[in-house]
Amino acid sequence: MRATIQRVSQASVEVDNHIAGVIQEGLLILLGVCDDDTQDDIAWLSKKIAQLRIFRDEHKPMNRSLIDIDGDALVVSQFTLYANTKKGNRPSFVDAASPELAKTRYEEFVKALEKQLDKRVATGIFGADMQVSLVNDGPVTLNIDTKNR
Repeated sequence: MRATIQRVSQASVEVDNHIAGVIQEGLLILLGVCDDDTQDDIAWLSKKIAQLRIFRDEHKPMNRSLIDIDGDALVVSQFTLYANTKKGNRPSFVDAASPELAKTRYEEFVKALEKQLDKRVATGIFGADMQVSLVNDGPVTLNIDTKNR
């Protein structure tokens, strides 16, 4: 699994002119799934994201986690995180999971993150054409790949 995580002061995702998910302070998580992602990848990534110390406190700009601040999370499926651009000018997505498997793993990840945070996690709509809006706080943007632990 690959995730691009952005620390936000607010974020939302819109589908067909309707808000599908909206959060205030927290993390926007763009999530990509590949064929060999496992339950172990889901557990590791959800815990890593929940405990990642990238929020401010009175001492340091990155000292508190999403759990510590009781922050929100918005998870949006993003198969393009598995784009391969080595050949030609058109990205290849052969490394991304099939839509059926990706949807299952995406939903499992959302549930695992909800368990880590002990709260509901906002989402987009899997496979939909989505418009994502955010105010990146910092800016802070990180990439995590479960294959590079």
